[in-house]
Amino acid sequence: MELSVIITTYNAAEWLEKVMWGYQAQVFRNFELVIADDGSNDVTKQLIARMSKDVFYPVKHVWHEDEGFRKCTILNKAISEASADYLIISDGDCIPRNDFLQVHATRRKKGYFLSGGYSKLPMQLSKQITKEDILTQRCFDVNWLKRNGLPDSFKNSKFTASGWKANLLNLITPTNASWNGHNSSAWKQDILNVNGFDERMRYGALDREMGERLMNNGIKGLQIRYSAICIHLDHSRGYKNDKDLASNQAIRDATKKDKRTWTDFGIVKS
Repeated sequence: MELSVIITTYNAAEWLEKVMWGYQAQVFRNFELVIADDGSNDVTKQLIARMSKDVFYPVKHVWHEDEGFRKCTILNKAISEASADYLIISDGDCIPRNDFLQVHATRRKKGYFLSGGYSKLPMQLSKQITKEDILTQRCFDVNWLKRNGLPDSFKNSKFTASGWKANLLNLITPTNASWNGHNSSAWKQDILNVNGFDERMRYGALDREMGERLMNNGIKGLQIRYSAICIHLDHSRGYKNDKDLASNQAIRDATKKDKRTWTDFGIVKS
């Protein structure tokens, strides 16, 4: 297995099904899908069992009990279960374009992680997209998206940029090449070397913090936000709160200040 793709989910079976069809459309086919499930109910379990029979790629369902927002914990379990030496981490609400894995596979490089982005869709358009729209790839046609409610934005150039233009935009974008949990990849060993995600963290830049430890450990970020394309399906964030955001920021501040390369609250427990 050349790639392990880890996607997170929690009680969002409608979105997860669309994302799984997105991986069915991939031109790069030597991969497994590892679903990091933060305690979803049986609806998600039944969907994964059904979809596993309809897609060409192997699927692993890594699940734990619902004890609140524990995305970092289930991500660490999924990383441990992943078979490949190279990991792509995304979300169960991000549909990948058919060249998504090809980009990550061809641009992976020792000493680096890859940093991608996403394009947010409004709720009505998120719900409107069908299996056929995904398999035919028309949901990545910017004109089709705009006809169906996508607002005009320079960010829409992600859908049309290719070749030298995409490379130029990757080079000049003011956005940092940070670890973004919806679209980033790295060698598994590099992630193990920093002990994965810090399980003290709840919602709010938990992905960035691990990326900062990777960079402190000499692993640099490479920008691919105009090359590895995925669309983000809309959803609410009822788990977002000021207390967790402040706690996460304090952990990030300590990581930066002390140039930490390891967390004692990751895959390997102290």
